[in-house]
Amino acid sequence: MPNHSVRYKKQLELRGDVREPIPVEKGIEKIKELAAVANNRSYRNGRKRKDAPQTVELVIHLGIDPKQADQMLRGSMSLPKGTGQTKKVIAFCDTELAEKATAAGAIEAGGQELIEKISKGWMEFDVAIAHPSMMGKVGKLGRVLGPQGKMPSPKAGTVTQDVETAVREFAAGKLEYRNDAGGNIHLPVGKTDFATPDLQENIEAVVQQMNRIKPAASKGTYFKKVCLSATRTPSVTLDVG
Repeated sequence: MPNHSVRYKKQLELRGDVREPIPVEKGIEKIKELAAVANNRSYRNGRKRKDAPQTVELVIHLGIDPKQADQMLRGSMSLPKGTGQTKKVIAFCDTELAEKATAAGAIEAGGQELIEKISKGWMEFDVAIAHPSMMGKVGKLGRVLGPQGKMPSPKAGTVTQDVETAVREFAAGKLEYRNDAGGNIHLPVGKTDFATPDLQENIEAVVQQMNRIKPAASKGTYFKKVCLSATRTPSVTLDVG
């Protein structure tokens, strides 16, 4: 059996029975309560630690077959209340667009020089945007960017004619999503210091998006399980209808 810490055991006790899904609002309040336990820490000299708000993550287990191309889910979306974090964005584009991309929030923008910089190992960014005209050159970075989920893709909205708008949206926290090998979607939906109605609105937006992109080939129960957790808490199971 795992050797859980005292803090984690207290969280499990507070969480209670997890066999039955609970309403979204109640689930959010429970995660906030569990996060408060995780944040109640002290240094060895007894002084209280000031912990930053934890990220709240939603995990949805969907009734899809990830091995089938027509059931794989990938895309991007902006949450109505944001995520509470910004992202480092780069843009592959020509010189004229590079100036606009930088003004929109890109930390690096350009063509061949940027490609060479990344090929030499520089990876200090979260999202890569590309103009379609650059993909012939950017393609050679697939073996580097692909495994990290940073390769620009039309499905994810990161290959676009409107580089300026894409940079602005992703720098402000627009999310990319894709199912994993188990048919799960993982997405941050805010921070533990968000108001409960704001977290609830973000969660409902994600659920609605997953409903909108439900593959026609998906059969049976679509939302098999929906769980919510924070960075340092166990999860709770949500009833999303």
